[in-house]
Amino acid sequence: MATIVESANSNIDRAEEIKLSANEAFKANKFSQAIDLYSQAIELNGSNAVYWANRAFAHTKLEEYGSAVQDATKAIEIDPRYSKGYYRRGAAYLAMGKFKEALKDFQQVKKICPNDPDATKKLKECEKAVQKLRFEEAIAVHESEKRSIADSIDFHTIEVESQYIGARIEGEVVTLEFVKKMMDEFKNQRRLHKRYAYQIILQAREMLQAMPSLVDISVPNGHHFTVCGDVHGQFYDLLNIFELNGLPSEENPYLFNGDFVDRGSFSVEVILTLFAFKCMSPTAMYLSRGNHESKSMNKIYGFEGEVRSKLGEMFVELFAEVFCCLPLAHVINDKIFVVHGGLFSVDGVKLSDIQAIDRFCEPPEEGLMCELLWSDPQPQQGRGPSKRGVGLSFGEDVTKRFLQENNLDLVVRSHEVKDEGYEIEHNGKLITVFSAPNYCDQMGNKGAFIRFTAPDLKPDIVSFSAVPHPDVKPMAYASNFLQMFS
Repeated sequence: MATIVESANSNIDRAEEIKLSANEAFKANKFSQAIDLYSQAIELNGSNAVYWANRAFAHTKLEEYGSAVQDATKAIEIDPRYSKGYYRRGAAYLAMGKFKEALKDFQQVKKICPNDPDATKKLKECEKAVQKLRFEEAIAVHESEKRSIADSIDFHTIEVESQYIGARIEGEVVTLEFVKKMMDEFKNQRRLHKRYAYQIILQAREMLQAMPSLVDISVPNGHHFTVCGDVHGQFYDLLNIFELNGLPSEENPYLFNGDFVDRGSFSVEVILTLFAFKCMSPTAMYLSRGNHESKSMNKIYGFEGEVRSKLGEMFVELFAEVFCCLPLAHVINDKIFVVHGGLFSVDGVKLSDIQAIDRFCEPPEEGLMCELLWSDPQPQQGRGPSKRGVGLSFGEDVTKRFLQENNLDLVVRSHEVKDEGYEIEHNGKLITVFSAPNYCDQMGNKGAFIRFTAPDLKPDIVSFSAVPHPDVKPMAYASNFLQMFS
């Protein structure tokens, strides 16, 4: 009997040692390592609510909000009076945009800690967010009754003041000379005149609207094509990609695979640059929708606030409308399937099914369109729940069947931070590419892009490090309440 007790005590002591190592990894922004260590501590002593709540916080840092909710819920089950369990779960719900669920958790925090000024402050912020949401729901116009904001804008009638010395579009055509000057102005933190911002966005909308939901890209033999992953408002890193790999042109075409905006605080500069290249030459720049090209994400993660600050209220609605025109996936030379998130909860999905998706809407919470934008690969076979709480996780067998059924060779996707900017998984049949180095100024990761040359289309992957940017923090324009919890 004594031996069993000693063994249990030994496990508890060892778990506590591992927790301290996990805390150090967390402080060093090594969140995956912290999760592994907290998991080891939980295996030794699964009845300690602190370990579960700490692991929930680490999951939140990796945007694995579904896993964070599960861990925080476990912490609450172990100790219903443990305020941090409710706090961590509430923060994860906030990050998912589930404000009403978050409010319930922060009410519990306040109940447990009635005299804590921080708990009071955060509860008030959460209540404000829920009130705002209810007001917006009350005044919302049904989709079928909505009128296009783009149809109400005539940029030709907007006067450009004589003192404006920035980049100008002469007439209707966006030229390389204009785009270069605009990027230079952005680099020096100067703004583009609203007339030209409207012109770029409206012309891009017209082009994107005419494209199918699944776009076929043809790369002639001897020519190359570059795929980039998430950029997330990191404009100076976008400029570095163009330094390393050349400016977009018909001879040097790019596909940016979603999540152009949010998190980074230069999202307006990023999206106007990508749209301008699209206007300059439609076959030099292809754009896929990511899960962050949506109203709900933009409201939380900074793009909406940034647009309002730099361009004005009308542009908020205009961008939301244009994002609904972005294609959902691309196929290069009938062999490489490129999508922001991943594959599906059911087998047998054909390219024609993706082609048939009516994409002109905000992303739904389930179905093919949702899964294209949100899903992630997993090392296990089969399918599992999503770490994010939206979409699903899919294994190597799912990837293999999808490729076989559609006569494809490779899946390229983005959506996840990777230490080297990329990761090759599923027996070489799936590559994740992520192009925002030192994501959110704290992850320490590299960025990457993939260059394919026809006819063999072998992936040539280039990793790169972050470059300096002006002293504007990520999420500088995000909602106050989210900044409080991050």
